[in-house]
Amino acid sequence: MKLFLPALALSLLTVSCAKTPLTSKELVAQNNNEQAITAPKNIIMVIGDGMGPAYTSAYRYFSDNPDTKAVEQTVFDRHLTGSSSTYPAAVSGVVTDSAASATALATGVKSYNGAIGVDENKVVVETVLEWAKLQGKKTGVVVTSQINHATPASYLAHNESRRNYNEIADSYLDDGIKADLYLGGGQKFFIREDRNLVAEFKEKGFHYLDSYQGLATLPEGKPVLGLFADVGLPWALDDSNKHRLSAMTKAAVHHLSALQKHDNAADEGFFMLIEASQIDWAGHGNTISDAMAEMDDLAKTLEYLEHFVAHHPDTLVIVTADHSTGGFTVAANSKYEWNPENLRTMKHSVSAIAKLLTTNKIDGDYANNLFNFNLTEEEVALLIKTKTAPILNKNNNIYQDKKTSATELALLKQVKKLIDKRSNSGWTSGGHTAVDVPVFAFGKQSELFIGLQDNTDIAKKIFKLLGK
Repeated sequence: MKLFLPALALSLLTVSCAKTPLTSKELVAQNNNEQAITAPKNIIMVIGDGMGPAYTSAYRYFSDNPDTKAVEQTVFDRHLTGSSSTYPAAVSGVVTDSAASATALATGVKSYNGAIGVDENKVVVETVLEWAKLQGKKTGVVVTSQINHATPASYLAHNESRRNYNEIADSYLDDGIKADLYLGGGQKFFIREDRNLVAEFKEKGFHYLDSYQGLATLPEGKPVLGLFADVGLPWALDDSNKHRLSAMTKAAVHHLSALQKHDNAADEGFFMLIEASQIDWAGHGNTISDAMAEMDDLAKTLEYLEHFVAHHPDTLVIVTADHSTGGFTVAANSKYEWNPENLRTMKHSVSAIAKLLTTNKIDGDYANNLFNFNLTEEEVALLIKTKTAPILNKNNNIYQDKKTSATELALLKQVKKLIDKRSNSGWTSGGHTAVDVPVFAFGKQSELFIGLQDNTDIAKKIFKLLGK
């Protein structure tokens, strides 16, 4: 693969320090001669992968206290500032993938689906994380996917295809180390027969950890590489810590803050990317219970960041999605209802339930304990029938290992349908959609993200805040 590196030039927004919040159009119209903005010391970019507007609406009802008449606001509701369009470069139409959208959010440049940090001509474009590093800030990436997946890779690497996982992982060293902290999954790509990148990171002075327990004792003054799974992390519902994104984020914020002070008396602050990666995976699989658990992990992460900003007001947090996934609808089948009650009690992912049903005898007591709510006799009988005579068709597009048996796949589909029927959730797709996504922001200069904007505008505003 050959990439070209020209002089990097982006058309950036000029913004002012006006006290009255401005719309995106007003920000674009600002004159270059007006007073420069006061930039935040710390910038935290949060991406809920696949988190379209229906997901944040559903989470409001999912997290609502059923003992009160009011529907309580969520952390998302408290900080809604606007929305963002997500379309990729024209060559890929109007429906983006995660790579093209993350590239837009990271660089301010539209590209083709599959592109990692390159424009539609496969020319390298600089990312906000790279620029932040050049400005003396500490940088970090915290995700629930593998750390070389499309979104984190678009901030850290440049490659013509998101599928070149080994190449992307190699570039994290070969193209220069761009982050001081990496937390997520991906052992499969970093400890290989042909190359042990973990060993190489250690040689560069990195502290390596492979369990969440190590987050409590990160060594002072050392960069960190944490890989907690072979590929992506377990589903939130199945993980040893159901709020693992929140736990990783808290450790990362503390460590980057301490690392900056340790290495630089000027304390330039930090830039961090956080991705709730598996909202998207739940959307692809059309599994609403998994999606709400991932949303809850993200919400707890944002609530921690609210606390951090309250004590460090020179911090900006921006939250958005790269696209929406699954065509999720909060109510289906012409029924005017959505019922999250059973979703709140789920303790296993859909895939875990299907696997356990495949390997164990199904009866009412076992099924009730597995779902953690009471199934009807008809529902139990349908699960037994599905296991006895699994029927699959070409439309089974749920993300699953190809080695999974027909019985498990059939049960996976049936469990999903059961939960959809109980909650009255609807889906139109196993892929992405082109709807605009919400934008949330809080902290210093959060008013810059008010109104409708394109995903490239978000990167342009961050570049401006970083002094470019």
